[in-house]
Amino acid sequence: MTIRQNDDTATAHQLSELTSASAAIVTTATLVVMTSGPGFTEITRDVADFIAAASARDGALLLYLRHSSASLVIQENADPDVCTDLATALDRLAPRDQRWLHDSEGPDDMPSHVKSMLTGVSLHVPVSEGKLRLGHWQGIYLAEHREARRRREVVLQFIGNARSSR
Repeated sequence: MTIRQNDDTATAHQLSELTSASAAIVTTATLVVMTSGPGFTEITRDVADFIAAASARDGALLLYLRHSSASLVIQENADPDVCTDLATALDRLAPRDQRWLHDSEGPDDMPSHVKSMLTGVSLHVPVSEGKLRLGHWQGIYLAEHREARRRREVVLQFIGNARSSR
C-alpha cells in the first residue's frame, strides 16, 4: 500500500501488509524495580517475560511508571555509554544547583521532576507474534532521577489477543 501526500510531491511511503486482530484479552501486572540512584536500569527482559506469561500474540503493551521523579525510555541498548551520556545531558538540562523553589525533599527533588517531564512516564510498544516489536538496538529502561535508592513500580498492561493453546 502506498500513501502519497496531497500536494503531489514525489514523496511516497510504503506500508507493510495490514493485519488485524480482535482484542480478546487484557492482562495487567506490576513490575517492581529497585534502583540504586541516578541512572538507567534496563527492564526489557522483564517486560518480554510478562508478554510470554500473558500468552500474548498480537496487540499493544502499555507501560506506565507510577512516580513523578523517574521515567521510562526506549533507548539504544548496545553501548552503555549512550545511557551515561543521556544522564549527563539530563543533568545539564536540569542541574541540582539551580535555585529551585520546590526543594522540600532535597536538592535533587525538583530536577528529578523536570527530567521526568522531559522523558515521560509511559510507553506504548506494539506486540506481534508474541514478541515486542522493538528496533534491533532498542531496549526499555527505567531512568532513575533521584540520588537515593528507590522502589519503583511499573504497571504493564497487554491488550490484544492470546496465543492459541494448541
